Amino acid sequence: MSTPAPLSISMHPADNVAIIANDGGLPAGTLLPSGLVLVDKVPQAHKVALADIPEGGEVRRYNVVIGYALKPIPAGSWVHERLLQMPEARSLEGLPIATVKPPELLPLEGYTFEGYRNADGTVGTRNILAITTTVQCVAGVLDFAVSRIKAELLPRYPNVDDVVGLEHSYGCGVAIDAVGAEIPQRTLRNISHNPNFGGEVMVVSLGCEKLQPERLLPPGSFPIVDEREPELDVVCLQDEAHVGFMSMIDSIMERAKTHLERLNARRRETVPASALVVGVQCGGSDAFSGVTANPAVGFCTDLLVRAGATVMFSEVTEVRDGIDQLTARASTSEVAEAMIEEMAWYDAYLDKGKVDRSANTTPGNKKGGLSNIVEKAMGSIIKSGTAPITGVLSPGQRLSDRGIASGLVYAATPASDFICGTLQLAAGMNLHVFTTGRGTPYGLAQVPVIKVATRSDLARRWHDLMDVNAGRIADGEATIEEIGWEMFRLMLDVASGRKKTWAEQWKLHNALVLFNPAPVT
Repeated sequence: MSTPAPLSISMHPADNVAIIANDGGLPAGTLLPSGLVLVDKVPQAHKVALADIPEGGEVRRYNVVIGYALKPIPAGSWVHERLLQMPEARSLEGLPIATVKPPELLPLEGYTFEGYRNADGTVGTRNILAITTTVQCVAGVLDFAVSRIKAELLPRYPNVDDVVGLEHSYGCGVAIDAVGAEIPQRTLRNISHNPNFGGEVMVVSLGCEKLQPERLLPPGSFPIVDEREPELDVVCLQDEAHVGFMSMIDSIMERAKTHLERLNARRRETVPASALVVGVQCGGSDAFSGVTANPAVGFCTDLLVRAGATVMFSEVTEVRDGIDQLTARASTSEVAEAMIEEMAWYDAYLDKGKVDRSANTTPGNKKGGLSNIVEKAMGSIIKSGTAPITGVLSPGQRLSDRGIASGLVYAATPASDFICGTLQLAAGMNLHVFTTGRGTPYGLAQVPVIKVATRSDLARRWHDLMDVNAGRIADGEATIEEIGWEMFRLMLDVASGRKKTWAEQWKLHNALVLFNPAPVT
């Protein structure tokens, strides 16, 4: 078996570092095709200096300064985080505002999927009974009830895909009227109205919690059907009618039947691709994320926007160092200012905890070749493609809260995988795309999650967890455009129910984690 040729990847002609693409990295003494000889052993996905870099000199990747050399770095050396001083965060003053006017993307017409139309105009990709909770105290009871519903009731309703409990850690023991408390409350309210739940809202409450059902889902929070607003359907465990545990379970199961019957009457119908609301996210990132998977997602993002769909990208700390790129791409000055406001809010939030955006990077990110948050951010932003940014959401807001109907949207969220996914669910996401280089079995019960591997080695080892292998781009077996189109077509198949993602097949579901910046009492 022949040894693969040494392969390094540079992102821009002005870069003075490149990453090593070979599985297992390359040993010292390796001669690269450029004529450069490695001074050090360089692990896969890690950087090699393409030229001598003096002490204090700029280290450039993506044609962006990702750090300054703490000592001289000879050409051919391994460049890692211990050799770099991270740049200061870009000021939020004097940013370019709506200065980039990209060529208008041609409409992409004729693409459809089979979805579930909802009374509020949204479309579901799945037909799920979701049972909302008002407090963590009821989680165990609901979990028991959901298991019974799945085993005993769900087989009677073949058109219903699943039953999920919207369990969370909020609801009591919190300063519920404090500044910031509106974020977890509106998040949970808006998740209850996710398009995949068909407008059916059922609540399990304890009775004594601070987050009372009427506060969580007040009048006016339901779409009007047949000229009337549906009544709030609540099972309260502390009601005197409940005598014993099984009484509670029986009540939940009995109420669920009505919702299951209505959901079961629904049928998929052909809808335009513009009905897709796609959340894009990355986790367990490595230096290949910004080379393979994220650029392919960015190309796919442009395809979706051309088709009239809505795409959300997020993760404040993972775009903060590219804020000038984002404000320049804003469609209007108002959109740019809204992004700046979200960044400023998050800067202050981190500062209150005596940290900054550098706290984002993980040991796995660094082992995967990402030296710091600046480098990570450059690879993360690429998921957003090239389209103008037409809307901004604050944490927990729904697209309809801002009157957003389509296009590329910045949904401000923490970068935590579980919190970001939860907030994108609240925004109205009906399909999720998640890229990973180090590997994570992340999934959500509420929407299909398409997992994209950045490296072929990960796709090979996790062959029954990764849905798309973007590592073929680095291997020279596929282009960014080809993988982007593959993702686009896969999205339509998954949205239609023709295909299940690996996370769906294995039922790998992460918990909902609400973002709560307010005090806990």
